[in-house]
Amino acid sequence: MISFTSAELNTLIAGFLWPLTRILGLLSIAPLFGNKTVPVLVKIGLGVMLALIISPTVPALPAMDPMSLSGLLILVQQLLIGVAMGFVMRVVFAAMELAGEMAGLSMGLGFATFFDPQTQGRSIAISQFLSLVTILMYLALNVHLALLATLAESFTTMPISALPMNGRVFEQMALWGGKIFSAGVQMALPIVAALLIINVGLGVLARSAPQLNLFGIGFPVTLTAGFVMLAVVVPYLGTPLARLFQEGLDMVQMIATP
Repeated sequence: MISFTSAELNTLIAGFLWPLTRILGLLSIAPLFGNKTVPVLVKIGLGVMLALIISPTVPALPAMDPMSLSGLLILVQQLLIGVAMGFVMRVVFAAMELAGEMAGLSMGLGFATFFDPQTQGRSIAISQFLSLVTILMYLALNVHLALLATLAESFTTMPISALPMNGRVFEQMALWGGKIFSAGVQMALPIVAALLIINVGLGVLARSAPQLNLFGIGFPVTLTAGFVMLAVVVPYLGTPLARLFQEGLDMVQMIATP
């Protein structure tokens, strides 16, 4: 008959529960895995499968009861680490969505909104289009696999311990959040700049020929120019998106390094 002492049982539970918490924290928010359309049971099943694979390779764990106050604090810490790693990659998608919002508003498509299952809100059609382009690049470059590999390596670079998290992690997260605005503006800049020039030209035309119906010709011109610029810009998004994904993976590795 197989028997376990309470200390051995606690070690077995902690050796599976703590890695699982970090993994589920990442899967709950990371792009593709954390999408609202993915069933919760699928996320939990994937997390359990990854925990079964990773937990035997995890370095020595603190010898404490996982249900004690110290054990629960470690549990919360692992959840925060996983959420932070998933949030880093989510910022890249938020930057592209912001670029789509700016481009769509400049084109006059502010009224063309659809329900976004990811944010549980409404977003402009151009924003959803760029989000789909980003997810396709995300899959084509195997960034989702690289993210899971970085997660597995994080148990070695940042082993599970009772020591508190370094405050530098939160500072890095705050600085990385600024990427939403800087990268989003850079992505939308060609379309916004072209439409700004067209609007200036329409303004000059309206000033020189007041009898023209500016509202009648302005909207079709800006809409057509916006779609033309979008068709020109999209084929060249591969390089900046790959750079953003690489910066995101570097930031994830930085968070996982104490």
